[in-house]
Amino acid sequence: MSGPRFVPAGEIAGLLTFPALIDALDAAFRRPIVTPVRHHHTIARPDGDATLLLMPAWTAAGTEDDVVGTKLVTVQPGNAARGIDTINGLYILNSGATGVPLAILDARALTVWRTAAASALAARYLAREDASRLAVIGAGALAPYLARAHASVRPIRSIVVWNRTQAKAEAMAESLRAEGFEARAEMDRGAAIAGADIVTSATLSPQPLVEGRYLNPGQHVDLVGGFTPTMREADDEAIRRARVYVDTRAGATKEAGDIVVPLSTGVLAPDGIRGDLFELAAGTAPGRGRADEITLFKSVGTAIEDLAAAELVWKALNAG
Repeated sequence: MSGPRFVPAGEIAGLLTFPALIDALDAAFRRPIVTPVRHHHTIARPDGDATLLLMPAWTAAGTEDDVVGTKLVTVQPGNAARGIDTINGLYILNSGATGVPLAILDARALTVWRTAAASALAARYLAREDASRLAVIGAGALAPYLARAHASVRPIRSIVVWNRTQAKAEAMAESLRAEGFEARAEMDRGAAIAGADIVTSATLSPQPLVEGRYLNPGQHVDLVGGFTPTMREADDEAIRRARVYVDTRAGATKEAGDIVVPLSTGVLAPDGIRGDLFELAAGTAPGRGRADEITLFKSVGTAIEDLAAAELVWKALNAG
C-alpha cells in the first residue's frame, strides 16, 4: 500500500479556486464537523520560546466523505534571525473510516487560502452586491489572497493598498496589476478606507488602523489580522458604528481583541454580535439589512475551514 500523498504549496494553488473553496466552506459550516479546542504547547528555546499548535477536526462518523484532519504548526521566533519563516506547518488528512493517512499538505498555503475564503464567504452575506472598490490594509503574505477572494464574490473593479512601508504597498499593487486588477498604492490610510466599499485588514499592528471616523455608510469591514485578546485592528468607534459578525462566537469572544475588549468595556453588548458563519450559512442570522448599514466581520480561524480546504484538495487530486 502506498503512503500518503504530499501536496506542496504550488500544487495546492493549482488545485484550488476561490469560488469552489468558498462554496465548500459555506457547506462545511452546515455539516456535522467536530472541532476540539486546539492544543497549544510552549517549547523552551534559547533563542525565544517556540509554540506548537495542533488543530484537529473530523466529520461525523458514517457521513459521506468521512475524514479526520490535523493541522500541526510551529511558531519559532528565532527563525527571523535565520532568514527563514517564523511559522511552518503541515496538514495531515486521514480516512475517518480507517485512520489511514491520505495526504500531507503544506499548512501555510492551506491556511492563507482558507482564511481568505472565509472572509469572502462573510462578504457574500454582508457586503453590498454592487461593491466595486476594495481597500487592502497591510501588504503581507495574506493580503493578495484576500484581494482575489473578495474579487471572486463581488464585482471589484479597483483596489487600493495601504501599508506602513510604501515600497511593499507599491510592490503588491504592481503584482495585482499583473493579474489584471486595477490596483494602486495609497499612502493616505484615511483616504484608502473612506473611498472603499469593502475594507479588508490583515496586519499585526498594535494600534487600530481601521478607525470609525473614516467609515462611510454602506461599507463592509473585514478584520483578519489580530489573533490575540490584546490585538486590535479596529477602534471602538468602528465597532460602535457597525453591525458586528464573527466567524465563530466561541473563538472570537475569547481570542479576538476586536471583540474581547469592546465586550469587556461595554462598547459591544453580547447580543450586539449579530451572527457567525454557522448562523449565516444556516440562514438563522440576518445578513446585511440596508444598503447604508456598515457591516463588520472578525475572523480568528477555525479547524472547520482547514478540514474543508484539505478535503477539497483531496477531491481535486482524485478527480484529476
